[in-house]
Amino acid sequence: MTTALEIASAVRDPELPVLTLADLGVLREVSEEDGRVVVTITPTYSGCPAIDEMGADLRRSLLQAGFEAVEVRLSLSPAWTTDWISAEGRSKLAAAGIAPPSRLGPSVAGPVPLNLVPPSRQVACPQCGSLNTSEISRFGSTACKALRRCNACSEPFEHVKEI
Repeated sequence: MTTALEIASAVRDPELPVLTLADLGVLREVSEEDGRVVVTITPTYSGCPAIDEMGADLRRSLLQAGFEAVEVRLSLSPAWTTDWISAEGRSKLAAAGIAPPSRLGPSVAGPVPLNLVPPSRQVACPQCGSLNTSEISRFGSTACKALRRCNACSEPFEHVKEI
């Protein structure tokens, strides 16, 4: 039998369907309590419009797999960061023509250091790899993405912004 964790890990993100919720790093925990599956997710930001759909997709997938009771919990702390996107998720984004975010912080637990320097704006083109790219719009199809253009190959592409 497939485990609840395996089912939940396979649920796709509604805004970036090339990624699963596990790839995106919003799937925090899957456990069983009092005969029900409890799934904890962290939204990419507190006003994320896709969070209700994520919860509904998780419930639907687990119920269809035969689990009788499912509860989806939101956890806002610690806050999600693009550093939580898995290496596989970053590869999937690039393969889909979406520039993955740069890593911002250390990959260790603990307090987040204050960084007053804005993140690098050098974003590699997912088509040709050139760093000669420019931002067309700070917002793309979703608030977490920017629209960019490669000045080398002239292709437009989206970039998941660093958070």
